[in-house]
Amino acid sequence: MCGITGIFDTRQARPVAHPVLHRMNESQTHRGPDEGSLHLEPGVGFGHRRLSIIDVATGQQPLFNEDHSVVIVFNGEIYNFQELIPELQALGHVFRTKSDTEVIVHAWEAWGEDCVQRLRGMFAFALWDRNRQTFFMARDRLGVKPMYYAVLDDGMLLFGSELKSLLAYRDERGAGLRREIDPLALEEYFALGYVAEPRTVFLQALKLEPGHSLCIRRGAPIPPPRRYWDVAFTLDNPISEADALVELRERLAESVKLRLISEVPLGAFLSGGVDSSAVVATMAGLSSTPVQTCSIAFDDPAFNESAFAQMVADRYHTDHYVETVQSDDFDLIDTLARLYDEPYADSSAIPTYRVCQLARKRVTVALSGDGGDESFGGYRRYRLHMMEERMRRAMPASIRQPLFGLLGRVYPKADWAPRVFRAKTTFEGMARNSVEAYFHSVSILRGPMRAQLYSPAFKRELSGYDALHVFAHHAVRAGTDDPLALIQYLDLKTYLVGDINTKVDRASMAHSLEVREPLMDHKLVEWLATLPSGLKVRGQEGKYLFKKAMEPSLPDDVLYRPKMGFSVPLARWFRGPLKQRVRDAVLGERLADTGWFDRDYLQHLVKAHQDGTRDYSAPLWTLMMFEAFLRNVADATGTPRRMPRPGVAVPA
Repeated sequence: MCGITGIFDTRQARPVAHPVLHRMNESQTHRGPDEGSLHLEPGVGFGHRRLSIIDVATGQQPLFNEDHSVVIVFNGEIYNFQELIPELQALGHVFRTKSDTEVIVHAWEAWGEDCVQRLRGMFAFALWDRNRQTFFMARDRLGVKPMYYAVLDDGMLLFGSELKSLLAYRDERGAGLRREIDPLALEEYFALGYVAEPRTVFLQALKLEPGHSLCIRRGAPIPPPRRYWDVAFTLDNPISEADALVELRERLAESVKLRLISEVPLGAFLSGGVDSSAVVATMAGLSSTPVQTCSIAFDDPAFNESAFAQMVADRYHTDHYVETVQSDDFDLIDTLARLYDEPYADSSAIPTYRVCQLARKRVTVALSGDGGDESFGGYRRYRLHMMEERMRRAMPASIRQPLFGLLGRVYPKADWAPRVFRAKTTFEGMARNSVEAYFHSVSILRGPMRAQLYSPAFKRELSGYDALHVFAHHAVRAGTDDPLALIQYLDLKTYLVGDINTKVDRASMAHSLEVREPLMDHKLVEWLATLPSGLKVRGQEGKYLFKKAMEPSLPDDVLYRPKMGFSVPLARWFRGPLKQRVRDAVLGERLADTGWFDRDYLQHLVKAHQDGTRDYSAPLWTLMMFEAFLRNVADATGTPRRMPRPGVAVPA
């Protein structure tokens, strides 16, 4: 696990300045505190910050092939590298190290762009092949590891694990990445709470999408990234439920076992939820020594799951470590803004940052349960969406859309009321098609709210663009009209990557901690996508098959209790200890100076929340984190306060 960065001249072989590359590399020291190394040659500069996990003695990067004609920088872990070594040796390749990084180099020599098909793990890497005059970079299938890049006006390509490494670039004339903010990115952010792949908050920079690679031959036109993997929800596996339970346990054990390879202390997060508990139980069955586990407790009982984590720890006699976090732990706002480089509005980044901080005191590698909800069908919103979908399919659109559209407009918003009376969102969803309804349900600021939030000038900048395009773009490729499979696919392409993986990568690497996700193993995900949806959500029970498979290993109190999530008390904060801070941020000069927001609507959001008539905590947090981004990132890098008119929409 590391931080990588670099410069590639796509047109010729102009010199790369050592001080420039060094500055880019050092901006990511937190990702790799053990070592920092550079490689420079005409037209190429690669930087690497190392967190030593495997082959501690000889796994330094940048790493080369036998004749130094191929050089690579790599972030991640290839879990099947030991299987690939003898295959590559049989083809005549000579290994100088025992690292998974060298496997990628020789795999490139043997199989070219298709080398990524042979790799099992989480990865983002870039390599330069001097003999072929070819630059190649790739990102893992589920986007566990990040990869940012930008092609500058002069043909220089910059890449890095974090956007801050690209922002650190300046050539001899002082030119670098243009800092214009992309208005379409802001529309996505205020809808989703993150900027969706492949876009970034800056117009000139992009994220390499999961399951994609980019291959550039120097002097040739730059092609678009190539998709090398996708998940197919065929739902056609004829396996019986009994056999599926057995196979699921076997596949989970294999995935966990692969992720136990390490030369440094290794443990696991244990939240007390189903996913992390299942990972810990599986680890305990594979380990001859007690598993090291850690969890955070909250002093607010409404958010505290530590008793359930302790239940699992006691059952498996883990070496369990717990720290209590104060419920008013809100001092991380500016830290998070600097850490994420882009606007990012998932408030669970706060406890995630704290649990990573805690884990790093004990281990260098931690296994997590991330990815389970998406593949096993665990989110409550999945069950609600399927219920609505049954109603949508039972009524012709010609009747359903005008009827429920009217009800959605006239029914009052009742955040304060018992859930049974909060029908406005359901009515609004019923008036839409399946993709529109799901997008509506997961949006932080829904369409009508964003329409009120934006100023007329900003709406002109958007030129009609709606963040719904992100979901519609992916839905075309989903290849299924099964209600559950469709939204699982959408979440795998959007929420899992843009929210969950981003949150865990930045929070963990801020503390130089490697996190491994056995529930995101692509072979496991592919197999689960063949299973009928009835094995994932059955009635009102999510994760049906997963919970049944874990019944011999975990108590019912862990498996079948209501899902809590990793939450913080935003609503109380904004009416109490952060009351003035939210007013200063949302109604202050920095947001006003942009000209992008409607002042009256901002005042409405603050007043209605603080007088208790509405719960606007999520929109207010989203605005606060955007204001923190402007102060800590945009202003610090000289970002213009105005945006140019947008160009094209999401790249295909």
